[in-house]
Amino acid sequence: MNRLSLLVLGARSDIGLAIAHRFAKEGYDIQLAARNSKTLENDKSDIELRYHVSVSLHEFDALQINSHELFVNELPCLPAIAVCAVGLLTEQKECETDISSMVRVIRSNFEGPSSIIAILANRFEKQGHGSLVGISSVAGDRGRASNYAYGSAKSGFTQFLSGLRNRLSNTGVKVITILPGFVATKMTEGLQLPAALTASPKEVAEAVFNAVERKKDVIYVKSIWRIIMLIIRNIPEAIFKRSNI
Repeated sequence: MNRLSLLVLGARSDIGLAIAHRFAKEGYDIQLAARNSKTLENDKSDIELRYHVSVSLHEFDALQINSHELFVNELPCLPAIAVCAVGLLTEQKECETDISSMVRVIRSNFEGPSSIIAILANRFEKQGHGSLVGISSVAGDRGRASNYAYGSAKSGFTQFLSGLRNRLSNTGVKVITILPGFVATKMTEGLQLPAALTASPKEVAEAVFNAVERKKDVIYVKSIWRIIMLIIRNIPEAIFKRSNI
């Protein structure tokens, strides 16, 4: 009997691997997609041995958008669920002084993820079922001086997912937006993160699994972020632009 499969885009990330483990635990076969995918051989073996599922590795570069259609064509099967955990976090000051860095952040968090999700959405729509999950960020809820390059890209991705969800609402295809706040990963290592507002990769993975199972639309990994961002979104611009948020 064929098992359902999960595709993880950005599978080298701590969040991506945690999501792979969570779904493998439930018996899903796993497709791990990332740059230099051969370096994930140990993770592939670990998941296979631990959960007795099939795991395949696939070369994927979110920024090589012209290769995305071929990438999907070469998958062993169209997955039941695709999760995009692709992302890049860079210091805002670096983006201000190095415009190429800013462009890379925008492409990594918006253009690349939107491209591959759009292609998968069309395939899922044709078959009439499937779940697409995008890992966005609360940083996209409002532009802030401290991270507006990253935040604007995540805002674009959040709105892309929202529009796609609206378009596919009657097709049998589910589009889910996951909004973590701070997450303790290699990407945030060295940052002083408030413990009460910081999730672990396992918590994000659990949120993704529950969202798929319960057919949710938008999930804040830590519910307190919903309140925090509601407040931030409603600060008058005249006051907000004088803040250091």
